[in-house]
Amino acid sequence: MKWMIASDIHGSAAYLEKLLEAYKQEKADRMLLLGDLLYHGPRNDLPEGYQPKRVIELLNGMKDDILCVRGNCEAEVDQMVLEFPVMAEYAILTAGTRMIFATHGHVFNEKNLPPLHKGDILLHGHTHVPKCVAHENYIYMNPGSVSIPKENSYHGYMTWEGSDFVWKDLEGGVRNEVIV
Repeated sequence: MKWMIASDIHGSAAYLEKLLEAYKQEKADRMLLLGDLLYHGPRNDLPEGYQPKRVIELLNGMKDDILCVRGNCEAEVDQMVLEFPVMAEYAILTAGTRMIFATHGHVFNEKNLPPLHKGDILLHGHTHVPKCVAHENYIYMNPGSVSIPKENSYHGYMTWEGSDFVWKDLEGGVRNEVIV
């Protein structure tokens, strides 16, 4: 199964449309969204193409393909308009014998770890910075942000298929590949 992993859309219909086009081109089976779907948040400027109602329409159109966790910008009102669950703090996935703990990153992160075994993966967004860091007992991965990249990064997402994790730029292809 091939997953597309993305985070921090922040209401940008313009960048979500690019992400959905990439989803089709990737021929992914499912999309994992790591939160902050509709609202830009008080610390961020409005992203290009800020149209939360259009984002709702686009995401609801593919509701059967989406697994989502709650970001720090999600609220109950967002769940009222989105037709797939968005309020879970985390999701657990497996990659062979490894657990993938998928969350937004504002609660569980490198400074506040969830229960992990050696070799497990902590996957979160929130920082808007794509990363892959091999720690002694776990691997930290972040797809970056779809709409508001930070620290001179790019508008990005990841794919995951088997043991391959690949970071990609919505504007220009592969940025990094990790095999775990």
